[in-house]
Amino acid sequence: MSFPRLLAAALACASLALPAHAGEVTIFAAASMKTALDQIAQNWQSETGDTAHISYAGSGALARQITAGAPADIFISANPGWMDEVAKTGRVAEREDLLANRLVLIAHDPEVQPVEIGPDLDLKGLLGGGKLAMALVTAVPAGQYGKAALEHYGLWAAIEPDVAQGDNVRATLAMVAIGAAPYGITYASDAVAEPRVHVVAQFPDDSHPPIRYPAARLSDSAEARSFYAALSTPEAKDIFTAQGFDVLK
Repeated sequence: MSFPRLLAAALACASLALPAHAGEVTIFAAASMKTALDQIAQNWQSETGDTAHISYAGSGALARQITAGAPADIFISANPGWMDEVAKTGRVAEREDLLANRLVLIAHDPEVQPVEIGPDLDLKGLLGGGKLAMALVTAVPAGQYGKAALEHYGLWAAIEPDVAQGDNVRATLAMVAIGAAPYGITYASDAVAEPRVHVVAQFPDDSHPPIRYPAARLSDSAEARSFYAALSTPEAKDIFTAQGFDVLK
């Protein structure tokens, strides 16, 4: 066989050995989703041969980046309001409420006792001179929900000077996990993801707005459609449930 024919045959064999298609998808997701979404993305990459790039942060920060033109293919917010801001740009091709979550009070010390959330809770006394870790109360959904719940019981004004705010809920979680703050307010899913904290109370659902995670597809690429669909597979639902989320779809 001549060299040109040998080269052509070799190239043909090489093309058969390569994936028929390899693409990329960029996901912007609320920080509280990291543990679950990393698992889902890893499974999707293994099945498709495509690559998922995930940027985690507070939903408000991500929404502002998207409205400023950041090239995200999928956005998952921990607050419908921030998704509404993105929708105003006209970039949302598909949107559904994907998950729900619960708000909890967590502690670093495993020996502390459970407490009851209510207007009589001596939260300042619990802190013992330490700080209450919360996500940014003006921009991050976990912080916004937490402030709303404390205001509901008339506790916010007294505790506000003792609040240490983190850029996102995982930063809040880390403060409690390492003992920098004795208590913090996070989602139930965050407490599942971090063995160095434990839940001492769950905030009643009627003390804050419903915690919903809308997911949106922002591009029409095949990879975006594929990953968006992967969020609702039985395998993904099992992962979300195992990490403390409530699956809505």
